[in-house]
Amino acid sequence: MINWSIPSVEGRVIVGTTHEPTTGPERGQVIIAHGFKGYKEYGFFPWLAQAMANAGFAAHRFNFSCSGMDHGHGDFDVVAFEQDTWNRQVEDLLSVLKEARAGSLPGRGGPMVLMGHSRGGVASLLAAGRHAGSDELDALRGIMTLASPDTCLSMADDVQSTLCVEGTIPSPSSRTSQVLRVGRAFLEEQRADPPAHDLLLQVSRIKLPTCIVHGTADDAVDVQAATSIANATTSQCEVHHIEGSNHVFNTTNPFPADGVPSEALGELGSIASSFASELSLG
Repeated sequence: MINWSIPSVEGRVIVGTTHEPTTGPERGQVIIAHGFKGYKEYGFFPWLAQAMANAGFAAHRFNFSCSGMDHGHGDFDVVAFEQDTWNRQVEDLLSVLKEARAGSLPGRGGPMVLMGHSRGGVASLLAAGRHAGSDELDALRGIMTLASPDTCLSMADDVQSTLCVEGTIPSPSSRTSQVLRVGRAFLEEQRADPPAHDLLLQVSRIKLPTCIVHGTADDAVDVQAATSIANATTSQCEVHHIEGSNHVFNTTNPFPADGVPSEALGELGSIASSFASELSLG
């Protein structure tokens, strides 16, 4: 595994870790995006990245610049976390894709698949929809979402009102016991540009193969979201429901890259490897 860092558009740092292919020639690249309060070391991400490396891909897991996390399992930077927005996440994804496309990250460059968990899946779909057909995505061959919502904004009206008035709303971290806060900018940018944050509209613009994976026992995002996203697609799409899987594919945090996976996580690894392979990467 090789750690790296690149600057974000707004000057913060995007840190990542690459798992290089373990056997044979590199078949392509996989970029793994985490969700809300997630980070590149969280739960199943190291295992999934290693599984993709074992299948012949260079796998890059990274932290969004406003995730509030550095390498490892430390505390959150509460100031950075409060500044996070969808637009920042999309820009971060474009920055990582640019470096991967140029071969600036460990590995050989070449074609890519983007995999996003939960809100990371939303950010991935937004990036692919907003920039469909652009040169920025010319090396991207497919999108895979893992337990992702079907909307950018699920915040209740009264919570939105509180956020507008008070400027932040609390969102405690059960892992660190820190009181994290969501900032007003998260809501303001969505109100300023509704079409850019209409997830299903952006999904309809994507012209790349899409793979949607969701657990039937997801306790955080309703499994119906997978159907909604699939119904909005206008290109090749496959949907996989993993029976009995929760939001994190029945995986504890932390979980080692070489650990024995749950049945749900093992199934996810097989689906991910097959999807990337079918796209003829490399």
